[in-house]
Amino acid sequence: MFKGIKTRCYGMTIFSWCFILSLHLILCSCSSVQKRSDASNQTVNETNHISTNPTIGRASTIEKYIDKKQNSSLTAPNNLSTPLGTSVESLKARWIASTWDELPGWYQESLPQVWAALLMSCDQPASWLANLCPLIKPLVIADEQEQRFFLMSHFQPYKILGQAGESGGLLTGYYEPVFSASRIKKPGFEVPIYMPTDEILSLKSNHSRWYSRQEIDKSEFVQKNLIGREIAWLADPVDLLILQIQGSGRINVMEPDGSKKWIKAVYAASNELPYQSVGRYLLDRGEITDASWSGIKAWINKNPLRVNELMWSNPRYVFFREEPLKDPSLGPKGAQGIPLTAGRSVAVDPQNIPYGTPLWLFSDGPTLQLKRLVLAHDTGNAIVGPLRADYFVGTGTEAGEIAGRLKQNLNMWALLPR
Repeated sequence: MFKGIKTRCYGMTIFSWCFILSLHLILCSCSSVQKRSDASNQTVNETNHISTNPTIGRASTIEKYIDKKQNSSLTAPNNLSTPLGTSVESLKARWIASTWDELPGWYQESLPQVWAALLMSCDQPASWLANLCPLIKPLVIADEQEQRFFLMSHFQPYKILGQAGESGGLLTGYYEPVFSASRIKKPGFEVPIYMPTDEILSLKSNHSRWYSRQEIDKSEFVQKNLIGREIAWLADPVDLLILQIQGSGRINVMEPDGSKKWIKAVYAASNELPYQSVGRYLLDRGEITDASWSGIKAWINKNPLRVNELMWSNPRYVFFREEPLKDPSLGPKGAQGIPLTAGRSVAVDPQNIPYGTPLWLFSDGPTLQLKRLVLAHDTGNAIVGPLRADYFVGTGTEAGEIAGRLKQNLNMWALLPR
């Protein structure tokens, strides 16, 4: 009897110890898991894998990391003359250091869309950007927070001001038009797209000028000089003017055998005469109230006998070279020598903003609400001054409608390497 009781008590003792030991292990395990979770959270915070909600907390976390990097030996002191490869004094813009919080909409920006434009810049990088390109390229597969983290830790925003300290500028738009044309002159296609002669190519370097648009259109002597320089023939003189103002376009050319071929007409030279807006010409005379291309064409339809008057109000004439259309997904090449990215490339005045510079645009006008990161990939004859940008909208008719109406306020920040 006592033996049975002893055995049962012994069994209960073993069970009790097993229960206590198991409970202890469970509690230790929970404690261990909690510690790994805390450590994981700490690592996540340090590497910026944090909530995607655009809160001040996230900005604070990234800014703390940037402050730590700035105090380390890995980050050189801010020096505008070093990253730009030129002295600040040679630029006409004023650059005022800003915080990331001063960029409207920065924490809502979709950075994966930006990376394609950054990678384009890295194909032919400016000297100050070249050292960052090996770090930028692998991040094409990174998530949005890693990309934002990289930009905030490697770049410093600067507000761009005019010489008098003003911050408000002008944003306009341009696009890549698409036209049909004939390789040979025939009824319905009688407006030539010209290649430049050697004389025209040398105008800029010789600081000289050539004949005006009116003289090119009317003078038999001038036209004889251009015989054999025709790339193709368009149907409408307004289409030629649009092509010349935009600087490049896609042309669906009908060859003499009846086949069709897509080509690109790319800016090659000009007559070096000043550009005058045909829209402004009509507005100043009270002829129209809508200076978009739709509005201008509507005026032409009502005034067909005054087309030459309108065309000749702009004496500037542009000549082109032909290139094959190898990749329809790529935009035309900008002045930096790389394809433009729709919605991410802008034309600037390179005397104020160097090519390849990342820029934060803020514009809340009637045509577009823009809070986005773009890159300075191009320039234009009418783009002059530090507070001026021409926004590349894209390719085709819809892009042209937006570009034609885009004329609104602008504030810009340049992002320069730290």
